[in-house]
Amino acid sequence: MNDDARYLSKVPAVTLGFWIIKVLATTLGETGGDTVSMTMGLGYLVGTAIFMSIFLVLMAIQIRADRFRPFLYWATIIASTTAGTTMADFATRSMGIGYTGGSALLLACVLATLGLWHWSLGTISVDSVRSAKAEIFYWVTITFSQTLGTAVGDWAADTGGLGYAGGAFAFAGVLAVIVLLHFLTRTNRVLLFWSAFILTRPLGATVGDFLDKPVSDGGLDLSRPIASAVLALAILVLVMILPQRAGGNTSEAK
Repeated sequence: MNDDARYLSKVPAVTLGFWIIKVLATTLGETGGDTVSMTMGLGYLVGTAIFMSIFLVLMAIQIRADRFRPFLYWATIIASTTAGTTMADFATRSMGIGYTGGSALLLACVLATLGLWHWSLGTISVDSVRSAKAEIFYWVTITFSQTLGTAVGDWAADTGGLGYAGGAFAFAGVLAVIVLLHFLTRTNRVLLFWSAFILTRPLGATVGDFLDKPVSDGGLDLSRPIASAVLALAILVLVMILPQRAGGNTSEAK
C-alpha cells in the first residue's frame, strides 16, 4: 500500500450540511473582514496580514492533523474567507485594480492553481485529497477562490448594477442551475463541485454586504460585529449538530 492510500482524508464529505455551513462561512468572511478593516479602522492591508497569518497557522495545523477534525477544518475555511475578503478589497480598492481587473486576475490564479494541481497529481477531485501535497493545492485553491468570490460579488453588486440583494439572488440562481445539472445530467461532478464552491463565495459576499452596508447603498445597515457573532454562533451550532465525516474514497472521476 502506498503512502497516499494510508493518508486519511481530512476534508469533509460533500453533503447538504457542508453547503449550508459553507455559505454561512463565506458570509461571515465578508462581515468579519469588514469588521476588522472598516469598523475597527485597521485597513485592508493590516486586515489581510492578520487573517492571512491566522489562516497559515491553521492550515499548517490542519495538514499536520492525524484525521478529519470538523472544528479545525471550518476554522481554517473561515480564516481563508476573511483573508480573501481583505485581500480582494486591498487589490481592487487600495491598489486601484478595480473589480473587473481584480476578478480577471484572480480567476486566472484559480484556474492556474487547478491546472497545476491536475498536472501534478492527475486529479482535482476533493475525494483525492489524501496527501500533504494535495492538501496544499486544496487550500491554495480555496484561498484564491475566496478572494475571487469577493471581487466578483463586488463587481456584480457595483459595476454590474445588480445591488447586494440582486447579486445574491443572481448567484443563488446560478447555484440552483448547478444543482439541477448535478441531479439531471451526467456533467462532470468535479467540475460542478468547484463551480459551486467558487460561486458560494460571491453569494456569501453579496449577502454579507446586504446585511452590513448602509441603507442608502442598498444594505440593511446591521452592526458588522453583531452580524459576525451571530453567523459564527450559527456555524458553531451547525458543526455540532449536523453529521460531520471525512470525504470518501478516491474513485471519483478525474
